[in-house]
Amino acid sequence: MLVPKLSISSEYPLSSWFSGNLASQPPKCHHMSSNFNVPIGRSMSNRRWKTEKQELGAIKAASKELERIDNVFYTYANTTSGVIEPEGIERLCADMEVDPTDVRVLMLAWKMRAEKQGYFTLEEWRVALKALRADSLSKLKKALPELEKEVRRPSNFVDFYSYGFKYCLTEEKQKSIDIESICQLLHIILGSQYQAQVDSFVEYLKTQSDYKVINMDQWMGFYRFCDQISYPDLSNYDPELAWPLILDNFVEWVREKQS
Repeated sequence: MLVPKLSISSEYPLSSWFSGNLASQPPKCHHMSSNFNVPIGRSMSNRRWKTEKQELGAIKAASKELERIDNVFYTYANTTSGVIEPEGIERLCADMEVDPTDVRVLMLAWKMRAEKQGYFTLEEWRVALKALRADSLSKLKKALPELEKEVRRPSNFVDFYSYGFKYCLTEEKQKSIDIESICQLLHIILGSQYQAQVDSFVEYLKTQSDYKVINMDQWMGFYRFCDQISYPDLSNYDPELAWPLILDNFVEWVREKQS
């Protein structure tokens, strides 16, 4: 539909528009030349067409990206189960030139929110690689340093530390982890940040005989200990606060060694 433009008749001076003298006598309007008519319907149609074209292009690009992400997944997935299993993860690590015990492998599992240790499903894989914008093995390898920076942020690290414990619960209704596995996990997750505390606590765990396993409360308590307590002087450790008993015993053991 063509809508004619309107022009104000020159028989009313411009001052009349601001004085209000035209309240009772509206200005005469004349159709302007049809050369200035604007095909509004066609213009809106063109804009809509461009928008739809852009949206379709974005959908196609996302589809192609997802296809490439899936192709990388199936390179390592077991053809029978359709899941990346421990053997596939080992091959993935070899291709990325990363040791399977490298903390960044656990960080990748955290990014996927992988539920079962040593196994990555297609949906978990998609979640991580889409977020990392990694639709090839080379891009995934390049994304690892940024992933580590993301995890190391204080707002994320506590969640990652907690996830590390849960990820190692390999049996249904399991709520604790054996001492040997805990010692390995502590070195992987906290070793680079709190080497002295980890070394001392691991030594204590291996020499004591009261605890065979560690539960989540004790696990989280040790991180709080590393984050809040001055070490090795332990000057601000207060046993009256809500610390797990194992940490009270650990602090007592350390002080005995120091004396």
